[in-house]
Amino acid sequence: MMSERIERYLLGIEAVREAVRGFTSHELRIQPVVDEPASPDVGAWSPLEVICHLADSEALFAERMKRVLAEDRPPLAFADPAAYMAALACHDRDVEEELACIAATRRQMVRILAAQSADAWQRVGIHSRQGEQTLEQLLQKAVDHLEHHVRFLWKKRDRR
Repeated sequence: MMSERIERYLLGIEAVREAVRGFTSHELRIQPVVDEPASPDVGAWSPLEVICHLADSEALFAERMKRVLAEDRPPLAFADPAAYMAALACHDRDVEEELACIAATRRQMVRILAAQSADAWQRVGIHSRQGEQTLEQLLQKAVDHLEHHVRFLWKKRDRR
């Protein structure tokens, strides 16, 4: 079961690359597709902003998983996506660099996760808003998060 989840996590790299393949530089920066059902900001984000959000989130998920493995019940702080979007110069970032960050982070984490014992998957961190979260839950959230945003990218791609 866990190896399947790790495999799905790894497959996310190609899923996000495929979702943005063929976008022009201009198309990557187009905002918004207004009628998308979304969380407050995601529907209004350009494809590049979605990719930047994914790259930033991958770093956060990886950091959380590493802390859960290395520390005893570490605190896991909430990160506000809107604040990150406003402060981190998404329109000046390069889509290929962002995709490379996602890929490098996931590949590194796959090696770390694959080496864990069965007991490690139940190690816990304490999220500031969601309470206790196991390593297993954090991995599932990372998988689900990327897949959720890849669906938005495909909608944006279909409507360009």
